[in-house]
Amino acid sequence: MQRTLSHQLPAHAGDTVRIAGWVHRRRLLKSVVFLIVRDAAGLAQVVVTDPATRTQLERLTEETVVEVTATVTANDTAPAGVELTDPTVRPLGPPAVPPPFDLYRPALTASLPTQLDNAPTALRHPSRSAALRISAATVAGFRATLDARDFVEVHTPKVVSSSTESGANVFALDWFGRPAYLAQSPQFYKQLMVGVFERVYEVGPVFRAEPHDTVRHLAQYTSLDVELGFVADHTDVMRVLRDVLAGMLGAVGERAAGALATLDVTPPQVPAEIPAVHFTDALEIAGAPADEPDLAPAHERALGEWARREHGSDFLFVTGYPMAKRPFYTHPDPARPAYSNGFDLLFRGLELVTGGQRLHRHADYLAALAARGEPVEPYAGYLDAFRHGMPPHGGFAIGLERFVARLVGAANVREVTAFPRDLHRLTP
Repeated sequence: MQRTLSHQLPAHAGDTVRIAGWVHRRRLLKSVVFLIVRDAAGLAQVVVTDPATRTQLERLTEETVVEVTATVTANDTAPAGVELTDPTVRPLGPPAVPPPFDLYRPALTASLPTQLDNAPTALRHPSRSAALRISAATVAGFRATLDARDFVEVHTPKVVSSSTESGANVFALDWFGRPAYLAQSPQFYKQLMVGVFERVYEVGPVFRAEPHDTVRHLAQYTSLDVELGFVADHTDVMRVLRDVLAGMLGAVGERAAGALATLDVTPPQVPAEIPAVHFTDALEIAGAPADEPDLAPAHERALGEWARREHGSDFLFVTGYPMAKRPFYTHPDPARPAYSNGFDLLFRGLELVTGGQRLHRHADYLAALAARGEPVEPYAGYLDAFRHGMPPHGGFAIGLERFVARLVGAANVREVTAFPRDLHRLTP
């Protein structure tokens, strides 16, 4: 008999079916036992009245893996309106060692460190697995949106020979006796691939050896990167980002509706045109000094509140960051060279995306490096492509875990990360 998943049971009323999963909970009442079985699709309620089966269930523990063959019976009070009756229960392994917290409760009561220490088990809780389903749907929407716009997915090296892009905050490793580093970004490679495909994207890990110990930073996270050629300026990039966000949230609504319901989350609407303010105006709105070189988290929160109040938007572009705060490959604003054709996207008052237009002329790269007092040699392999012709281009990067955390209202990005890696955690 083919296995039936819990969400398929309503279509089998009156049939005998076989389900399999974990013992989520046993409710041992005087005359009946309710066995709740959890599988990847949800929960199924099994009604046990047979004394021999009751004795069997009394010996089992929560999280034991079982197979149940039973009749699907309509019951409006049961999950999905059906329950399983007259069951035969067969353990598929020994009784499980009970986890250090109850997975059947609506919310995990264990502290976050305890959950992370026991991640393989904690992730079984519907609230934790729901966040990961939303993450998967987000990536599916990201890919589908870009595929429909003739972008090509690429895969770039995660081990590189130089730590040039971000200085000392890199993870060093031994590469057959030579020094190497974990890549902090696919930035250089995705720019080079614009010279091949014009429009590219990548989903992959990036590594940041920055000693942050905050609720919004990880040492390894998943970056959703995009780069596109033949742009007029950064506003073309911003329009693509707007469509990508809409596609991501649309996919979450379609593919992870159950997970959204579990977490009581309603995805926000992406405006047809996301409001944008120049960096200088953003400082004024946030009440920051006019000579402030960057936006602090408190400024971002103030801007998020302003966008919601003035535009009814959970999203806000801040454009024209000072060139001094942007990487050397950033294209300056032709009208205001001290400011960049770069932007950040704030999502509910938190920086989610950094992007902008890049330089595309070889001579401009040489001048930019000279202005910052940096040598050319470490960038030779990267710069060579610009000698052979590159179009005006730009792109952006979205932090997946940060996006999901903001979407579901998680207080800590680790709540939506399966096995986080940070300043203190390398296991499990």
